[in-house]
Amino acid sequence: MSGPPEMPAIAPGHGLASIGDAVALRTFAQRGRGWWLLFGIASALALLFAVAVGRLLWSGPGVWGLGVPVAWGLAISNYVWWIGIGMAGTFISAALHLTDQPWRAALARYAESMTVFAVAVSGFFPILHLGRPWFFYWLFPYPDSLGVWPQWKSALVWDFLAILAYLIVSIIYWYVSLVPDVAVLRDRAPTQGARRFYGLLALGWQGSRRQWTAHARFSGLLAALAVPLVFSVHSMVALDFSQATLPGWHSAIFPPFFVAGALYSGFAMALVLGIPLRAQLALGDFITPLHLDRLARILLAVGLFVNYAYLMEIFVPFYSRDEYEIHTVLTRMGGPYAPVYWSMLALNLLPVQLLWSARLRTQPKVLFGIGLAVVTGMWLERYMLVVTSLSEDYLPSSWGHYLPSFWDWALFAGSVGVFGVMFLLFVRWLPVLSVSELRGLVARRPDARTGASR
Repeated sequence: MSGPPEMPAIAPGHGLASIGDAVALRTFAQRGRGWWLLFGIASALALLFAVAVGRLLWSGPGVWGLGVPVAWGLAISNYVWWIGIGMAGTFISAALHLTDQPWRAALARYAESMTVFAVAVSGFFPILHLGRPWFFYWLFPYPDSLGVWPQWKSALVWDFLAILAYLIVSIIYWYVSLVPDVAVLRDRAPTQGARRFYGLLALGWQGSRRQWTAHARFSGLLAALAVPLVFSVHSMVALDFSQATLPGWHSAIFPPFFVAGALYSGFAMALVLGIPLRAQLALGDFITPLHLDRLARILLAVGLFVNYAYLMEIFVPFYSRDEYEIHTVLTRMGGPYAPVYWSMLALNLLPVQLLWSARLRTQPKVLFGIGLAVVTGMWLERYMLVVTSLSEDYLPSSWGHYLPSFWDWALFAGSVGVFGVMFLLFVRWLPVLSVSELRGLVARRPDARTGASR
């Protein structure tokens, strides 16, 4: 999908050599006070995460606000939220790669990094939630001495294997795409230490025809493998809930609903991260209004599907006349968690409607606010989904409400810090733009004099 003339996919004036110089200049430049301030805040939160994990290991899950009947709380909500954030990065880097969308070139690198870091952070929560996380390897299918194997009928086992496969494929795909670009930094590094560092990462890349051919084939293979994982991973997460017989969870629409919700929060996070990155590193020549417009359009399209799913969650219980499902809907609307429910609807339904305006779709500040609202709203949606169904089930005698403890919130805030530290270190030491893909985009640009591609 190429942009119209007034919205080019890359600003004119950049040639094949200048792109490598521009990316190297931004990578080797000293970071200002803003970067150090954000890194300090993220590091403090990451330290809080370590303290929270230490307290959990020392005292057990009782430090959380969990109990009976709400045995899943903030940890599982955070897990689903972080997994969803990683989905859009794979879609941008893999699905748009397979469909040969040239405008993805400037977005792919930081989107892939967002995926790797978000999926890595998400993996902490189900392991910590086990109660005895040092025995997490019991989920692996291996012949132990007691002859006890994992329960293959449980979606939790499928979920574990799907997440592990997705993380491995995402890391390999991210690193393979990095290799030609770190070679560019190796050749332009200002110090001997930097040349050695990037030389190790480049794995001897010389840019030969044979290397480029192998790189293109392997990248295409990984992209083809990653795209179905986008849908399978969050469908597996959905089955963790829909296999249960609890009202509010036992629903056939959960797999497509979860996939759409994951893409919704993921594209919102791509805006939340990409817009400050564009401003602070002066990337306006590469992340142009075309890219903002495309991200906004996709966010609007996925948001409409999510809004439709919210409507179906209300319509289906009343249409089926299932009194338990109706009770769950009414409890969400007017029960103790009603503020969470209505805040979730307001943040996920209303701000995205501004994207019908073509003018607002290219306004960075507006898009950043919309993205932040959606990311917050989707976290509330995961929290509401997990807690409300568990708090009131079929028997009033087993009802109970959940109140997160300080250590619940500390673990959540700390996970944001861990993600922030990884992303800020990526911005500091690795190229945030894909030099090889941007050069390919320039090479395909029609020559101003002949009209033919270069």
